[in-house]
Amino acid sequence: MSKKKTMKCELDLFSEILHAYPSEGDRGLSNASLYERIADRAQLSPEDLNARAPVGESKQPVNLLKRRIRWFQQTLKHAGILERVDGERGVWKLTNPAGDGLRKINPGVSVLGFSTKLGLAILGSCDTVFSRLDTPIHLCVTSPPYPLASQRAYGNPNEGDFVDWLCRSIEPVVKNLVNGGSICLNIGNDIFISGSPARSLYQERLLLALHDRLGLSLMDRLVWHNPSKPPGPVQWASLNRVQLNVAWEPVYWLTNNPNAVRSDNRRVLQEHTERHLNFIRNGGIKARSSASDGAYIKRIGAYSTETLGRIPRNVLTFGHACQDQRNYKQFAKNVGLPAHGAAMPLSLASFLIEFLSRPDDLVVDPFGGSFSTAKAAEQLGRRWLSTECMIEYVLGASVRFKEFDGFGLSLNG
Repeated sequence: MSKKKTMKCELDLFSEILHAYPSEGDRGLSNASLYERIADRAQLSPEDLNARAPVGESKQPVNLLKRRIRWFQQTLKHAGILERVDGERGVWKLTNPAGDGLRKINPGVSVLGFSTKLGLAILGSCDTVFSRLDTPIHLCVTSPPYPLASQRAYGNPNEGDFVDWLCRSIEPVVKNLVNGGSICLNIGNDIFISGSPARSLYQERLLLALHDRLGLSLMDRLVWHNPSKPPGPVQWASLNRVQLNVAWEPVYWLTNNPNAVRSDNRRVLQEHTERHLNFIRNGGIKARSSASDGAYIKRIGAYSTETLGRIPRNVLTFGHACQDQRNYKQFAKNVGLPAHGAAMPLSLASFLIEFLSRPDDLVVDPFGGSFSTAKAAEQLGRRWLSTECMIEYVLGASVRFKEFDGFGLSLNG
């Protein structure tokens, strides 16, 4: 069986187990009932469900399907996603609901979700994993949950708690950051004072807290221009008509040592336009001139040296939708898993990683989501570590890594 087909079977089975357990109340399932539900959902005959095959040197007949189900079940128990029903032996139920079919791993628990030769995807909360980590980190690229008034399915802190929450969450990352390492935070732009079209100042409070509490210096406020961003804020732009539609979000680039920062814009040079190349090759500036009361002086022959490319501006234009994201979402749908609804574009993560890190550096993402940072790091030859506390997101995102060297789905007990 091909790796792709094997992986789909594994995810199908894991999804069937998750969906077999009742999602409401205190009802649970015994193993016998679990087997029956999976057989019914997967349209398996009793013969298929109870089929045995010889295993090992002794050739002892074993029911491989039921054993596989128990392995997956053990992972869910270890992660705290299944718990025993009080007073009933061998009966288990789902715990820690997060909404929209999402299951959240218990605090303090972490398990390996999947891995490649370069990286690890951990099912666990960022504070649980990174507080135990003692490995040099070169770059963190992440998009934490925005402090929205209407919560996403995966949950998010409110605006008043956001600064304290985020500082606590990334403090273990900062402690392991190498000298001159960077942290890039993509945060929400459309956060308003309750009942008002005035924007919250939480962004400003966040920057001051990151500097004052964690010793980080601000390198830049990068503008992520998203041409495919939906119109909004709906309440204040479309309905009340007092705001403009927003087409960008901030990406804060911070470091623990500006004088040792590992960035290099030569790694992300962009192609010159034909018009600019012709200007260079024709000798650049032809006549001396000045502008802005002499602040800018153009000298004859300036800009006549051909370079490898042009330095990008700090307004980064990337649409949030791409074929890779569409494939991920379709695959998740096919196996009955919810896809992350606020994914970072692979192109944005790739740009930041190439600009701010070197091959074989360690890139981390404490809020994995759809694992765009991890995939970009993998493609660029960086080691990576990403954490995500929702089991469905870890399983769904694993499809994005199936073709990489050393891939293995590890949520199997």
